Amino acid sequence: MRIYYNSRDPAHKLPFGTLRRGELCSMTLSVPYSSGAVAAEIIIEDCDGNPCGQIPMTMIRGDESYGQWQGSFTMEPGLYFYWFRIYKEEGSFRLFKQGDQTNMELGDKWQLSFLPEDFETPSFAKGAVMYQILPDRFCRMGSCDLRDKLQPYTLREDWYGEPRYGPDGEGHWNNDFFGGNFRGIIDKLSYLQELGVGVLYLNPIFMAFSSHRYDTADYMRVDPMLGTREEFRLLCEEAHSRGMRVILDGVFSHTGEYSRYFDARGYFGGGAVSDPNSPYRSWYQFRDYPHDYEAWWGIRSLPCVNELDPGFLSYIIDDEDSVVAHWLRLGADGFRLDVADELPDAFILRLKRRIRSLKPDALLLGEVWEDASNKRAYGQSRRYFVDGELDSVMNYPWREAIVHFVTGKDDGTAFGEAVMSLAENYPPQVLCCLMNLLSSHDKPRILTVLGTEDDGSVEDKATYRLSAEQYDRARQRLYLAAFLQYTLPGMPSIYYGDEAGLEGFEDPWCRRSYPWGREDKTLREYFRCLGEMKNGSQALQRGSILVTEAGQGRISYERLTETATAHVFVNRTEEEWELPRTGAVLFGRGLHLMGKKVTLLPQGFCVLE
Repeated sequence: MRIYYNSRDPAHKLPFGTLRRGELCSMTLSVPYSSGAVAAEIIIEDCDGNPCGQIPMTMIRGDESYGQWQGSFTMEPGLYFYWFRIYKEEGSFRLFKQGDQTNMELGDKWQLSFLPEDFETPSFAKGAVMYQILPDRFCRMGSCDLRDKLQPYTLREDWYGEPRYGPDGEGHWNNDFFGGNFRGIIDKLSYLQELGVGVLYLNPIFMAFSSHRYDTADYMRVDPMLGTREEFRLLCEEAHSRGMRVILDGVFSHTGEYSRYFDARGYFGGGAVSDPNSPYRSWYQFRDYPHDYEAWWGIRSLPCVNELDPGFLSYIIDDEDSVVAHWLRLGADGFRLDVADELPDAFILRLKRRIRSLKPDALLLGEVWEDASNKRAYGQSRRYFVDGELDSVMNYPWREAIVHFVTGKDDGTAFGEAVMSLAENYPPQVLCCLMNLLSSHDKPRILTVLGTEDDGSVEDKATYRLSAEQYDRARQRLYLAAFLQYTLPGMPSIYYGDEAGLEGFEDPWCRRSYPWGREDKTLREYFRCLGEMKNGSQALQRGSILVTEAGQGRISYERLTETATAHVFVNRTEEEWELPRTGAVLFGRGLHLMGKKVTLLPQGFCVLE
């Protein structure tokens, strides 16, 4: 007979998921008498496999076949893993995890996180609709003063043209600009408000050479192509007046080679290369000064910085007018940390404490592509949540799960596991702030992903467009993908133009300009309705999640608060599904109503409240 333990079942573990420091965790094993168990204990290890606790378990009750063994404990903040040891009259055996079952001697360990008592996330981000903008490609209004723009560059007049792939005639990459600016974003705030947007996330706005601006030239200046510092302040004021917050991209693992800090061309003077006595020289890691240095992923145009250098820490975080203080005072409401895995935990925690001291509800979101709760980088387990460093992360795991389910590569089983895995591993206050994306500046456009698997040459990708048949299939799939995105916990994030039918493979084609005047108005209206649904439901904004069915083409889950429940159903089969629940239909496609009965037609989905 099998020993039963399921960490997601309240009969076996209380409370569900993560705990706070000082909170009591209770675990219960169901052990058959036939196993000969006379004692049991919980073995707790740290993230490096070192033992940190042996918790004795007591048999508290039993029935004809099983005894219930229970143990309780609390831990200091940290990431832990545990397993069980069962003792018999002679010898003992170990008990591990195998799926949602247990297995003797072989298997995985269960994960458990304890958090600081005071770890909270900003209320404004919980369940908000996010909109991500690559500033150069969103909207252009008027012209900007380009006298200080780093050269050479090309200002494109063909707004709907293709971004250039490859270097220009002088060997420079990513220096063709379409001229999107702050005034353009301000002009479109009413449109974003109609979509229900509550959080604007702007890709880098700091002065830079490249159009993507991940090669910072001056952290304290707006890139001239975008406008002025006062126009940024006005953008924040106008956004705040509409109930929106503004999040900036913080690129702190590297700078640009043409920055005032590195200054490879001597454009600024006083940089680490242009001046051997520069105060910025200690920021960089020279192997052979000045030509051989550490660069981000070996890209010489992006020299790495030592984030724990005292001068760098002061400049970015600690000074009275540090970089983060400067932009928060101008109106920013937080930061998304580029390549958070490459930033030391000490740097992230220091930054978090400073921005919260300046703005108590500032948001700190990290770029992490995997499960951030147990992420290991450069041989270290990251402490994003157990030290309260990050409020949120980019949610690539759910993106992959949604795409695989919608395209038929998964029958729903893997989707259900992916959802409940993060629900268990992430703190609930993080879960409802997750950046739930379908596209980004680093991934192909979702319509292209859902419409074709063709992966042709560079030349093919530059001009590729879905056929009418492919586009219609992709749009139908996107209806379902976006529905899942909006009904799961977290912030559904629209990558600018996804709601308007923008297509494109990976960078640079996922960075085409917004198709103003050429939008797919049907799709845009659908996203407006999704935003209205999300913003109108406390359960969808802040509720916990419980997957109740996942497999064979069907998915159902509940979003629960103390006062409201939303029931989500998806039928990706060719058969009708008479739902086991009734209620008011908050949103749906492909459903039939008869009295209180709700039937989902093939490919239908809905939310009942």
